[in-house]
Amino acid sequence: MREQVRPSLARAEDVVASASGENFPVALRLLPRAYRRHLTALYCFARLTDDVGDEAREAGDQTGSEATSELRLRLLDELAADVDRIYDGGTPDSPVMRAMAETVRECGVPAKPLLDLIQANRQDQQVTGYRTFAELRRYCELSANPVGQIVLHIFGAATPERITLSDSICTALQLAEHWQDVAEDLGRGRIYLPAEDLEQFGCTEADLARPAAGRAVRELMRFEVSRAARLLDEGAPLVGTLRGWARLSVAGYVAGGRAALAAISQQRHDVLSGTPRPRRPRLAGELVRTYVTGR
Repeated sequence: MREQVRPSLARAEDVVASASGENFPVALRLLPRAYRRHLTALYCFARLTDDVGDEAREAGDQTGSEATSELRLRLLDELAADVDRIYDGGTPDSPVMRAMAETVRECGVPAKPLLDLIQANRQDQQVTGYRTFAELRRYCELSANPVGQIVLHIFGAATPERITLSDSICTALQLAEHWQDVAEDLGRGRIYLPAEDLEQFGCTEADLARPAAGRAVRELMRFEVSRAARLLDEGAPLVGTLRGWARLSVAGYVAGGRAALAAISQQRHDVLSGTPRPRRPRLAGELVRTYVTGR
């Protein structure tokens, strides 16, 4: 198994290159090198946990879904073992993890957020939908909130109060991403919209598979967008507690979430006919407003 895992965990350059068009790497260009190095390490680690699952799926195409799922879980176990090596004083196998080890040591990052991100990907192999919003929110506690926690450690700004606010922001950002990608997720056999909400608005899986959203789906998405916006607003005062580059970075995350939710609304909450994408002027405006007001 070690021979199978090594190629999957060793391509830091490919992980970074594949993300060249995404928001996180673009934001990194604005920051001083010291912060950029640590945030890049975090970004690559988060991407690697996702890419491990993708590679396992390709490798398992010929052996069936059960074998594919087993392979994904074993690869994630190997990644968790690399995390353990960091905290045990060993040397991780992966270049991505060796870079993360430097960030852990220099910024005092605890192990739990890293292991939570891996656990979220394990959960993705076993769970394809959530019955309640509470269950979905617990998933976000693993899949999204740890990223914000690590970012605060990187900026030397991690306190219990700030982490609570950050968790609200990160959950909202994860929800916004899910609401943008309803059609794409359905194509991969996943429905992140809580079943209880689908029932409340009279929506079925068949409704989500249509080329365009009907009235019930639009009303459902209006509800979900408002819910995510409230969570984002609850966490946004975090910006006002920060200074300098930390303030700019967190303001950027909040602005990105607000612009993404606005894009869904501007598309009349039709997330099925095309993926709603925020426009740059709206994103820039949200960034300035959030940075200046501190919320």
